[in-house]
Amino acid sequence: CSGIVLPGVGAFREAINKLEAKGLCDILKKEAENGKALFGICLGMQMLFEKSYEFGETEGLGFIKGSVEKIDTAGQALKIPHIGWNTLELNERSALFNGIENGSYVYFVHSFAAKTDGKNVSAYTDYGSKVVASAENKNVMGTQFHPEKSGEVGLKILKNFCNTVRHDNFTCN
Repeated sequence: CSGIVLPGVGAFREAINKLEAKGLCDILKKEAENGKALFGICLGMQMLFEKSYEFGETEGLGFIKGSVEKIDTAGQALKIPHIGWNTLELNERSALFNGIENGSYVYFVHSFAAKTDGKNVSAYTDYGSKVVASAENKNVMGTQFHPEKSGEVGLKILKNFCNTVRHDNFTCN
């Protein structure tokens, strides 16, 4: 698999600051602009967006339009962070979800979620309101959930990423 995986557990600002301090933000931007596939997981996906409001406003990598904000539970008594298994509502055709059934369960651990116009959203989940579960922009893609903790479905998604990279089969614009 010849792509870049941007994992993440932690806080947006601290993670972006560490990437910036090591010169990695510029490297990630250059590699993605040159067509290298980039896959963000959890916080890694959040950093793909333009900005976050976790611990104040912080600029993100800007690959996907939108911001990262505290999960809106729509007034329901839901626990934050959102931890556990939840279903996927597949939004559009995506090589990342090839062979994955709508309603498949994946594992989430997060307090913040992407807010976007929906253009680049490949999957949602429901946690009091629609929450972005996956977003893509050409060769840049991410999942809010943890595929590595999501059993067979997650392994299939990781394999799909590798297959997508191998075939340059990007389907979302």
